[in-house]
Amino acid sequence: MKVLQINTICGSGSVGRITVDIVHALEEQGDEGMVAFGRRTGPEGIPTYKFGTDLDMGFHVLHTFFRGEHGFASKKQTGRLIEKIKEYDPDIIHLHNIHGFYLDVEQLFWYLKQAGKPVVWTLHDCWSFTGHCAHFDYIGCMKWKTGCGSCPQYRSVYPYALFKDNTASNYQRKKAAFTGVPSLTVVTPSRWLAGYAKESYLGEYPVQVIPNGIALDKFHPVDQGLRRKLGFEGKYILLGVASMWEERKGYAYFEQLADRLPDDYQIILIGLSKRKMKKLHPKIHGVMRTNSMEELAEYYSMADAYVNTTLEDTFPTTNLEALACGTPVITFATGGSVESVDESCGKVVPKGDVEALEAAVKAMRSEPDKREACLAKASHYDKNERFQDYLKLYAKLLHEE
Repeated sequence: MKVLQINTICGSGSVGRITVDIVHALEEQGDEGMVAFGRRTGPEGIPTYKFGTDLDMGFHVLHTFFRGEHGFASKKQTGRLIEKIKEYDPDIIHLHNIHGFYLDVEQLFWYLKQAGKPVVWTLHDCWSFTGHCAHFDYIGCMKWKTGCGSCPQYRSVYPYALFKDNTASNYQRKKAAFTGVPSLTVVTPSRWLAGYAKESYLGEYPVQVIPNGIALDKFHPVDQGLRRKLGFEGKYILLGVASMWEERKGYAYFEQLADRLPDDYQIILIGLSKRKMKKLHPKIHGVMRTNSMEELAEYYSMADAYVNTTLEDTFPTTNLEALACGTPVITFATGGSVESVDESCGKVVPKGDVEALEAAVKAMRSEPDKREACLAKASHYDKNERFQDYLKLYAKLLHEE
């Protein structure tokens, strides 16, 4: 079978890496895959088609800023994509993130409704069923259930419609575009997101949960003497990791923990910007962003506990990476973050409750070693098995045709 995946980027970022891994999984069983993408560059050795341009992305950004209509520009390059789909003639079309300043979603879905091909759409956030935002959990806004409008965060969150609130119109246009595809299956990485998708207008489609997977050959317990190199012997180490430490990732809670915990605790945060490094709390050890899985595995393995203070998240892979390195996870009860954590391998505390967070950290320190339980939990998230779930779904859809 031939599968064409469509995503903002290919080969980098968590979703971009997923597209590449799915191509590898297809090729290993004698099938064929290609990734069509709009921005950056694709990796060597993977069949790809870049249909976007930097100039068009700039126009789409301006279109979003001034008209508040994200996803409703880029008509010319969407036309190029459709021509490529016709030429490649895939058996399955697999959508990932179709937002990101590179697609006209109305044009694409008009084609999908005519093409008669099975479509798989993996939702990595909530953008598909709102009038604007990719996440609404932080502010607890549920307007998307009936129709958006008077958006409380259209200026402040991606995709940043700075000068116009067009969320009511966007919602109706997206609903009209995204419904009515003859054969479409929605996939989500968490039960939390699946539940919301079923409540939205996408609930007319079957919804299946396929959790994100991780590379267990990269993330596993390692001991390279990092604790000694950093001078943290005798410390109970708490680790936090984020690609960007914005307010919604809960950076402030680590500062509060640093003030509350005794000196024999050490907080390490990875993914800090230069600006945050300059203003770092004196009791926090900061590390700038790293794309090295090997380096991350060293930090996860060194830590006594991984602490996830995110205030909104679909299904964080950092939890899985920590577990795979034998490190228990303490997380706020946020979105899908709780789905990879149970009492055997970590703790869940009420979102935003710093006192409960402190208590959980201290309780974890007094409990028996959880390494084996963490590794057992992580074994359920082997990326190779999760991509097999996609191949099974593809085969099922083709069999039903």
